Amino acid sequence: MAIERYNPREAEPRWRKIWDERKLFEADNDDPRPKYYVLEMFPYPSGRIHIGHVRNYAMGDVIARYKRACGYNVLHPMGWDAFGMPAENAAMQNKVHPRDWTYQNIDIMRAQLKSMGLSLDWSREFATCDVDYYHHQQQLFLDFLEHDLVYRKQSKVNWDPVDQTVLANEQVVDGRGWRSGALVEQRELTQWFFKITDFSQELLEALNDLDQWPEKVRLMQKNWIGRSEGLHMGWQIVSETAPAGETVLEVYTTRPDTLFGASFMAIAADHPLAVKAAEDNADLAAFCDQCRRMGTSVAALETAEKQGFDTGIKVRHPFDPDWLLPVYVANFVLMDYGTGAIFGCPSGDQRDLDFANKYGLPVTAVVMPDDADAATFQITEEAYVGDGVMINSRFLDGMSPGDAFDEVANRLESIELDGKPQARRETNYRLRDWGISRQRYWGCPIPVIHCDSCGVVPVPRSDLPVELPDDIDFEKPGNPLDRHPSWRSVACPKCGADARRETDTMDTFVDSSWYFARFTAPKSPEPTEAAAADSWLPVDQYIGGIEHAILHLLYSRFFTRAMRIAGHVGIKEPFKGLFTQGMVVHETYKGDEGWLMPADVRVEETEGDRRAYRLDNGDEVTIGSIEKMSKSKKNVVDPDDIIDSCGADAARFFMLSDSPPERDVIWTEAGVDGAHRFVQRVWRLLGEAAPALKSAHAAPAKQGEAAEISKAAHKALKAVGEDLDKLAFNKAIARMHELVNTLAAPLSSVAGGRADAATLAAVRDAVDILIRIMAPMTPHLCEECNTLLGGNSLIAQSQWPQFDKELVVDDQITLPVQINGKKRGDLTIARDADQVAVETAVLELAVVQAALNGNAPRKIIVVPQRIVNVVL
Repeated sequence: MAIERYNPREAEPRWRKIWDERKLFEADNDDPRPKYYVLEMFPYPSGRIHIGHVRNYAMGDVIARYKRACGYNVLHPMGWDAFGMPAENAAMQNKVHPRDWTYQNIDIMRAQLKSMGLSLDWSREFATCDVDYYHHQQQLFLDFLEHDLVYRKQSKVNWDPVDQTVLANEQVVDGRGWRSGALVEQRELTQWFFKITDFSQELLEALNDLDQWPEKVRLMQKNWIGRSEGLHMGWQIVSETAPAGETVLEVYTTRPDTLFGASFMAIAADHPLAVKAAEDNADLAAFCDQCRRMGTSVAALETAEKQGFDTGIKVRHPFDPDWLLPVYVANFVLMDYGTGAIFGCPSGDQRDLDFANKYGLPVTAVVMPDDADAATFQITEEAYVGDGVMINSRFLDGMSPGDAFDEVANRLESIELDGKPQARRETNYRLRDWGISRQRYWGCPIPVIHCDSCGVVPVPRSDLPVELPDDIDFEKPGNPLDRHPSWRSVACPKCGADARRETDTMDTFVDSSWYFARFTAPKSPEPTEAAAADSWLPVDQYIGGIEHAILHLLYSRFFTRAMRIAGHVGIKEPFKGLFTQGMVVHETYKGDEGWLMPADVRVEETEGDRRAYRLDNGDEVTIGSIEKMSKSKKNVVDPDDIIDSCGADAARFFMLSDSPPERDVIWTEAGVDGAHRFVQRVWRLLGEAAPALKSAHAAPAKQGEAAEISKAAHKALKAVGEDLDKLAFNKAIARMHELVNTLAAPLSSVAGGRADAATLAAVRDAVDILIRIMAPMTPHLCEECNTLLGGNSLIAQSQWPQFDKELVVDDQITLPVQINGKKRGDLTIARDADQVAVETAVLELAVVQAALNGNAPRKIIVVPQRIVNVVL
């Protein structure tokens, strides 16, 4: 019989209402079943979800639904990473309070996420700007302060003199503030820091145990921590060139083996030696000021043109007192790294080589490949950074770099300079302590008070939370908390004298470094409920973008350790499994007046020639490259439009089916239309057969033609479970397509009343399997299909079916067939066939008969269940 088309706009809201009313997805901390905690990186409430959100949260939801069906007590919460600069910018631009802007956006995005049918525990929802949440964050800060994990010091920052705020490295563009356009200054400000460097080695070593993390992420973190074995050594400053009182220049190097290739020294603009030298050199002082306007990020240093200023200071080579090297102030050296000074070996470092070539400094090759000729080997435009053998290095010649390292270290450790060894071996880390101070309003207030008599005083716990004031003024640049008429003024908790609140707020990375722990008991009067946290944590599967592979994950790993020291959790690592999904990308379109939205463009294709036209006036537009969806290029697709037209299930299905989840997915209208057609096809096939299947008893067939139906279904069931365990969503969906194709003809027979009893029972069993394996991907459709077939229980509460082991064992095997050692074909034969049967069958293959040309083979070699080789 004909059946009406599936209507997701009617069905999907109905099923979501039923799930919500029954509170199916609310996790119980006291549930005795084994736990499974799945979490996607929570979103910033920018105003609307995008297609990337659909992919990210669909992945997590599939895992949550699958694990719930497998008998786990699943925690799958949602919250909002809600503090930060965008809200302040909106407040300034739209004359709206950051709180109002944020919560309005949360309401919109919550409704959008709910329309996706996500099995989220909304009872645990919170936003990091909720007073309750940042109250507990302030408690954690005080706990860390008590355990000597927080301190305050002067630090160099990027300062925007117009906006009067500190800028992150990423907010400095070509030396200017990203918003004001003002030349950025580097200032010394007193900042709060977390002691993440106390855990450098532990954070590094523990990466080896995170075997469910992508190797590339572990490598990125390893490089960021940056453990290095090197030599801390002193270079004697030539007295007649030195500023008063300066005798030794301290350098840390990981390559002391290249000392005989040194041609210059480079120091940071803020190095004490540079500061002293600039006192009597106006040009040098101006150059140092110019260096201070650069960004301090590694990326800024690497991409900026290498510039230097010869100070006139010289140092003596440690192994040759007559060898003098010039000391430059260089824009690529920072005080925050090592000692703020390096020696440049141009032949072994591309940055040093570029600098040397620019300023006409000597380049001496000191390491060459093992097979090179020392007499002719030289370095001109490209440094040699590989291993090899030492050359042009006096007593080091012929050694390996490793042996040369030890030889230099041993010699310098035995030489005295200014009354102490000239060098000492040292382990350094690239990782620096985490500066958390931000000069802005919309963030978690740091709970300390500054008293002229008592110094820095923690806010008493009984006075927490320190709440942000509502009455603020964004008319002037800078931090509104600094100029608030009353909020800043407070009595000192120790002496009672007039004192001042700390007006810096916390880096928003702090907010997201412990939210996963708060989700385990979000109503707890303490930051965590230790028993609940230790029961649920670590997160079994964490899902998010690769852009958070370093800072967010590293900070969260530190925070978990700090919380453990403070007694809030008993674990060290927050995330057991990590998955970093690819981005969603789309074509770009550009007309005479700029970028166009895909919804405003019609694309036509004729014999491979693709052209695009504006919908409003028909003008042809340029089809650009495929890029990450972004508002700036307008190549974005509104998920609401897709859900309204095709339904949430179709959107989810396409996002998970198009490519491996770790790769980028190219959004195409044809792709989502294909997913929509598949949803409709499943509905039609099952709907037409439903009258006959309703009363059928489900039973797999193990003999006869119906057995092929059961084998296909149970093999798909087994394979999909294995795919979901590996997050191979696209492979799982491919198997669903195959199963539907297999079931199409039998379902038509059932619908037409042509199926025998065995077939009817096998099809009912197969359909039940199909519905259950599709349910994590298309939950609304599967609930609707289950009802259509007479089901009384909810699929969302159903157990994952068990496959029949007999039905998933192949009774046939395909063996590669070789002729004289080269593969020429394949032989499909019964798995238990004996050697005689295999030999007989292989001789009947056309390719073998052609090769034999009527002759008998000299030999047939059969490796059981592996391969057959026919020797002519």
